Formats: sequence, structure tokens, C-alpha cells
Amino acid sequence: MQDDIRATTKTEGKEHRTTSNGQEVFVWEKPSVGEGPVRGTILFVHGSSMASQPTFDLQVDGMPEASVMDWFASRGFNTWCFDCRGYGRSYKGEDVLATIADGADDAKAVSDFIIERGEKGPLLVYGISSGALRAATFAERHPDCVSRLALDAMVWTGEGSPTLEQRRKKIDAWRGTVRRPVDQEFMWSIFNRDHPGTVHERFAQPFIDQVLALDDSMPNGTYIDMCTRLPLVDPEKLEAATIVMRGEFDGIAGVDDLLAFFKRLPNADKEFAFMKGISHASFTQKNFLIAYQILHGFFTRPASDYHG
Repeated sequence: MQDDIRATTKTEGKEHRTTSNGQEVFVWEKPSVGEGPVRGTILFVHGSSMASQPTFDLQVDGMPEASVMDWFASRGFNTWCFDCRGYGRSYKGEDVLATIADGADDAKAVSDFIIERGEKGPLLVYGISSGALRAATFAERHPDCVSRLALDAMVWTGEGSPTLEQRRKKIDAWRGTVRRPVDQEFMWSIFNRDHPGTVHERFAQPFIDQVLALDDSMPNGTYIDMCTRLPLVDPEKLEAATIVMRGEFDGIAGVDDLLAFFKRLPNADKEFAFMKGISHASFTQKNFLIAYQILHGFFTRPASDYHG
């Protein structure tokens, strides 16, 4: 897979803090280092079992392109991510279950913070796995905040998802506690459960180490939501231009389920992208540049002049 001609530069990040429902939220910024005007502002939304920096600003020696934030910052975008409450450097009290709805609240708080600091809205928003549900819920509630919405590794009704079928067997355990422990074995299972061999051999261990440096447990809210409360998003209420991204071997995102979701999206500026050789965690895969390039193409698509 050929990258474009611009090299990826490791970018200096800036740490911020804001609040969501009165609780602290960690926000991480990597501004554009590209030449010319800023091409857009991206907000990345993480999933159930890892905080934001390992997911979107993965640091691998000699491979700045391992960070999707650095990759897009090098191509003219201002990039932002945040830890949902319950994760990483955000508030992690026992009163936070970190549901999909909670994550959507956090996304709105961070969006407001970004715009208040002078960024031009509405934002380009990407979410992966339960982060896609968080992002979609945010976009459904606040359509004026999102110009383009990218939903990667998402589930809609849960039909055709073997991973969720297995998780439902443990629903009593998820409901019985606020948090679940995570360790090296669990993190490796994310890479091996769908199709062993798809993960990038230089990304896997740094990713795991960087996740576990921030958290030794994760909140149960998204697991409970995805096992018992789907569907959580109404595609017919998503006004933004939307792309649905689905890895070839993803065990959570059922193809027919997502196609049914896609058909109901009302904005004709929409796209469904299959990603060859990719499992659930797109940005840590051997084929990660496929995901990057698909997302770049969607975020740089010209506005439509004719609307019919």
C-alpha cells in the first residue's frame, strides 16, 4: 500500500482538561504541521477497552505513521482525541459506568471546548467500535456539531456478531461490577479473536504496553449497552455525511447489520468501505494504511454543489 508523497512527522502534542457533567476529561491535541491552510479539525473517539492516546497516538520507535494523529497532522489537519470518563487520564470514580450515552456527553463537552479555543466547526468525527456508537449518538443529538462522520468497526442491532454472542454469556458479571480487569492476555485476545495474523507485528506490544500504562481495568458500561440495549442509534436521524468502515475479518461488525444501517442513512453523501485483511482494530493492523487512506479520502471529499 503506497502512502502519499508527504512524509509523516512526529508532532508535539498539547494536553488539556475540560469537564463533562462536572467531571474531569483529559483532552489531547496535535495541531497541523502541514503547509498551507488547515484542511479540517478531526475529533477521534475511542472504544471500550483502551484510552485515546494508545488508540490514536500510538508511539512506535522509527514509525511516526503508527500515530493516526501524526499522520493526519502531517497532512494539514488539526487532530484531537480525549479519554471518556472512566478511562485513562479522565475521571475514573466508581460512580462512572461509562455508557454509550456518557461517552456522547463527553464528546459534546470536548467539541464545545475545541470550538471555544478557536477551531472552525463543525468537526470531522471518527469513532471506532463502541467509540463509533458514542460518535454516532453525539452526531444524532447534535447534528450542527458534525460535518462528516466516520463509523469504524461499529455494530447496529448486534445481529451477526459472534463476539457479542460470546460476551452476552458474561452479562451477569458485567452487571455485577462497575469495572473489569485488563491485562496482557486480554489485550492480546483483541488481536487474535477474529483472525490471527492481521495485527502489525511492530504495533501490537507497544499498543498493549501503552494501554496498560494508563489502565489496569476498564468500565463495563459499553459492554452492557452492546449486549442488552442495541440498537442505540437511529441511522435515519444522522444528518451528517457518513462513512461506514468494516474490516474484512471483524467479529463484532456484522456485514448485513451494517448494510441495513447504511441503507437508512438519509444523506446521499455516504460511503460503505470494506477493508481487506483487517480485523477489528483498524489502526493497529498490517493494512493500517488502507484505513488511513479511506478516511483521508472521505474527510477531503469536495462539498456537493448540486443537491437535486
